[in-house]
Amino acid sequence: MIPSTTAMDKPVERARGRLLRPVLFAAGGGTILVAALLLPAARRWARADRSIEASRVRVGEVVRGDLERDVTAQGRIVAALHPTLFSPAQGIVSLMAKAGSEVKKGQVLATVDSPELKTRLVQERSTLLSLESDLGRQKIAARQAEVRSGQAVDVLTVRLAAAERAKDRAQALFEQGLLNRTDYEKAQDEVHLTALELKNARESAALEKDTLDFELKNREQLVARQSAVTAELQRQADQLQVRAPFDGLVAGVSVQDRDAVAANGAILTVVNLSAFEVEFDVPENYGADLAQGTSAEIQYEGRTYAGHVTAISPEVKDSQVRGTLAFDGDPPAGLRQSQRVTARLVLEKRPAVLKVPRGPFLEAGGGRQAYVVDGGMAVKREILVGASSVSEVEIVKGLEPGEKILLSDTSVFEGARTVLIR
Repeated sequence: MIPSTTAMDKPVERARGRLLRPVLFAAGGGTILVAALLLPAARRWARADRSIEASRVRVGEVVRGDLERDVTAQGRIVAALHPTLFSPAQGIVSLMAKAGSEVKKGQVLATVDSPELKTRLVQERSTLLSLESDLGRQKIAARQAEVRSGQAVDVLTVRLAAAERAKDRAQALFEQGLLNRTDYEKAQDEVHLTALELKNARESAALEKDTLDFELKNREQLVARQSAVTAELQRQADQLQVRAPFDGLVAGVSVQDRDAVAANGAILTVVNLSAFEVEFDVPENYGADLAQGTSAEIQYEGRTYAGHVTAISPEVKDSQVRGTLAFDGDPPAGLRQSQRVTARLVLEKRPAVLKVPRGPFLEAGGGRQAYVVDGGMAVKREILVGASSVSEVEIVKGLEPGEKILLSDTSVFEGARTVLIR
């Protein structure tokens, strides 16, 4: 039995040069490969004025498409009809509805007890009755005067006819020599005198008629004026019962029950729940671009509703311009007064323009500079921007479709011409 193979083993010397040569060749090839790979990066490092990590910047692509110049505003829901009802006169108010109560058109919401108004109404009614009585008497007097004038004219007409017949008889007798000239001339004078009296009576009757007509018209105007005063007081008395102008909701009450209210003092406000608008504020620099009819999109509970601008205030308050929007169709169900919504107002539409996403680069470069990304390097380039929206900006000059630019804040580069993105 052979205990082991130790006696048959023979040590052999290893050739060191042959083993080391492949290792050196492999190490040299790896070094050359790494150097080749790092050469472009080294060149970029050498050319770059600044460097920044890629995770800290946002890149956007230049594309051609339609641009909508718009502005976003926060708004609140308001009732299109929300009148405040006032007291027609001074008095004591009795409330018949509370804030939040639903009301129907014509429903009595409050009653004002005004003894002063009621007393004035009674007095003006009495004055009206007195003036109407005077007018009636004036009409009777006018008819009586007309009858008297007509009677006088009729009597003088008969007397003139009698005088003319007497004149004819006197002329016949005078021609036959049976009547002297004195009596004949007297008969002629009687005809002329009666004719003159008849003429004067007719003129006096016409003048008296004009006078009576004037007096009658004056009395009628007094009655009409007093009727208007009485009707106005009656209208105020009827409004002592404050009624709902439409179906809606009592939004707020300005007085307490049994309070004393002044004339034209606010009592309560009623809102119409069937018609809503959106009240919004925008910065004053957008005020000139907004007009009635400007299209809008209203965001409510994750859905978009079309609308349009109905009014723009001419006043600037706290650097804001206030306006109102109306829904183009039926408003969404469940709206409530003062709910918050977001509105997007479309100021202008530009078709087929070069555009990029909006970012801090726009303010940092003043709209005149941008950093164009080429590989891992960003190079500053002069540009010209046009219209801008909330999310996009138009590029008028300096960029081409397909190019990419840095959208992040470029003020950190301090005007560097090239920036390495590592």
